Amino acid sequence: MTAIVVLMLLFLIVCAVAVCLTRDLLTSVVIYMSFSLIMSVVWITLESPDLAITEAAVGAGITSLLFFLTLKKIHAIDARNEVRRRHAQQKQDKGGASGNA
Repeated sequence: MTAIVVLMLLFLIVCAVAVCLTRDLLTSVVIYMSFSLIMSVVWITLESPDLAITEAAVGAGITSLLFFLTLKKIHAIDARNEVRRRHAQQKQDKGGASGNA
């Protein structure tokens, strides 16, 4: 096997472990997309273009889109942004309160 194929296979293992260990749903979906894209490249190197096109279209395309829409529908993406806004507001309030004292 060439070094590039070995690197791609190692990246697939890292992606699989990272998806399992990541707590953030949006990050998990992005890692899953990268897994599917690398898998489609692996299928190309194995000379299976029909599987590569299917993996790219279904794995990285349609499935990821459905995951994003589901996260939007259950307000997981909106809730994440709201938590960030509240956290930034709390930091700003603490900075302003300590400056006045």
